[in-house]
Amino acid sequence: MKEHIPHIIQLLEKSGRLIMAVYEKSEADFSVQWKEDASPLTIADRQSHDFLVEELSKLPVSLPVMSEEAQPTEFTVRKEWKKYWCLDPLDGTKEFIKRNDQFTINLALIENSSPILGFIHVPASGETYFASLGDGSYKYDGFNTISIRANTKRADWIAVGSSSHGLGAEEAVLQDFPIGEFVKAGSALKFCMIASGEADIYYRHGPTMEWDTAAGHLLVEEAGASFRYFSDSPNHYNKENLVNPPFLVKISS
Repeated sequence: MKEHIPHIIQLLEKSGRLIMAVYEKSEADFSVQWKEDASPLTIADRQSHDFLVEELSKLPVSLPVMSEEAQPTEFTVRKEWKKYWCLDPLDGTKEFIKRNDQFTINLALIENSSPILGFIHVPASGETYFASLGDGSYKYDGFNTISIRANTKRADWIAVGSSSHGLGAEEAVLQDFPIGEFVKAGSALKFCMIASGEADIYYRHGPTMEWDTAAGHLLVEEAGASFRYFSDSPNHYNKENLVNPPFLVKISS
C-alpha cells in the first residue's frame, strides 16, 4: 500500500474539506446527536465516514474497514481479518463542537494486529501527518513533505494531555518524569505533537478505542518515541473488546 500514500492523503484532504464545510456553518445549521456511550455525533462524522469507506473500497486491494461510525462487525468475523483499515472519520467531535480546531481524521492500516501505515489529517490546517512501518514519520502541509522526529534533547519535558478528559491518575504517573510544562490538545493531535518534537510525553489512563490510537501509535514510534500499552496481551488491535488499556507515549531519553 505504500505506493498509494499520496492518493490516500488526497482522500483525507477531501474528507477534511467535507468536515470543514459543516464546521464553518453556524451552530444552528448543524445538529448534534448523542450515542449510547454519551459521545457526540454530527453530520460531519457521518459524511467523512461515508466518503472514506467508499473511496477506500476503490483502492486496487479492497480491505475491510473498522470505523467508529460503522455498525460493529462480529468478532467471529473480524478475527479472521489479517489486514484491514482502522478509521476514526472525525476524532475529537467534542472539540469540533467547541470550534477550537483540535480535531482530526485518523486512518491506519493494520496487519496481523499491528499498524503498518498511519495517517492523521488535521482538517483545520490541512496538514497530514503520516508514517509507514520502517520508513519514518512525515508531515505534509499541502505543498511540501518533511521528515519529523521526536525531540530527545529537552531537559524539562513538555507533557500533553486531553482537552476534554483528564484524571488524577494521569497526573500521578507524570510526576515520575521531569515535566516542566503541561499543555492540552484535543484528538490525535497529541501524537502529532510528540512525533514532531513539540511535546515529550502523553499518558492516558481513561478509556480510548483502537481507532483513536492506531495511526498515532505508528506515527510516534516511527518518529523515534515509544508507545506502551499497560497490558499483558501481545495483540493490541482487532481485539474482541476494542477498548484500549491505559498507555504511555514518551520520548526515548
